[in-house]
Amino acid sequence: MFQKLGQVMVYVEDQDRAVDFWKEKLGFHVRSEEKESGMRWIELVPEETSETSIVLHDKAFVQKMDPEMNLGTPSLMFFTDDLDHLYGTMQKRGVTVGDVVDMPGGRVFNFADDEGQYFAVMEQKK
Repeated sequence: MFQKLGQVMVYVEDQDRAVDFWKEKLGFHVRSEEKESGMRWIELVPEETSETSIVLHDKAFVQKMDPEMNLGTPSLMFFTDDLDHLYGTMQKRGVTVGDVVDMPGGRVFNFADDEGQYFAVMEQKK
């Protein structure tokens, strides 16, 4: 099932300004920066060895992709070793799940709780 909380996704208007804030004012480090199909995200960590990271997403781009998503608060991304098993289990239990999508970092899907708040689960590439 779920292994750990991997990422906190924060939706921002200006990614470069947000990176400067986290780096210059809080001392975080950029672990990675990815661009794909017009989407850009930046992963930040307080220490290079940190397991959990903050990922900055462009709010306007995500809004176009998923208009129903609440972008006013951060989202959580969990990690798993067996995405297909977890996906099937959640479907059987009546959880609202989105499609599995291939991303540069691995396979991912979103799910919603009973109040319509969205979360994500990723099986990282090995």
